[in-house]
Amino acid sequence: MNIEVTERPKEQDAKTISQGIIDFNNAKIPDLEPIEKEVKFFVFVRNKLDQVIGGVRATCFWNTLHIELLWLSEDCRGKGVGKDLMNATESFAKEKGCEKAFVETTSWQAKPFYEKVGYVHIATINDRPKGYASHYLTKDLI
Repeated sequence: MNIEVTERPKEQDAKTISQGIIDFNNAKIPDLEPIEKEVKFFVFVRNKLDQVIGGVRATCFWNTLHIELLWLSEDCRGKGVGKDLMNATESFAKEKGCEKAFVETTSWQAKPFYEKVGYVHIATINDRPKGYASHYLTKDLI
């Protein structure tokens, strides 16, 4: 047996492990939504000059909305823009069949914001990154 660590895998090797987990999952749960149904999307907010002043990057897969990032420019924070972005994001996700939402945020970011829009804190990993914490929150969309 040979263990290999690489930052540049052969394309076929990467495909082999991806297909391996897909096959394993399908053997355990035959009606599991296929990974090909994964939907990556963005939601933007623009100012009157059509400049992006905030947005969300997210993915829908299985039955879950995964919020990967949310950013708002300083001048639109605290004005309900974030809530509007989240509503649009969650509405799109529901149209794609998502019943749950999941987000990770760090101790200096937006935990209170997510709680304000209905997310529930489920876990914390302390010292991630060092000296801070990562918080995990979820919300039922149905």
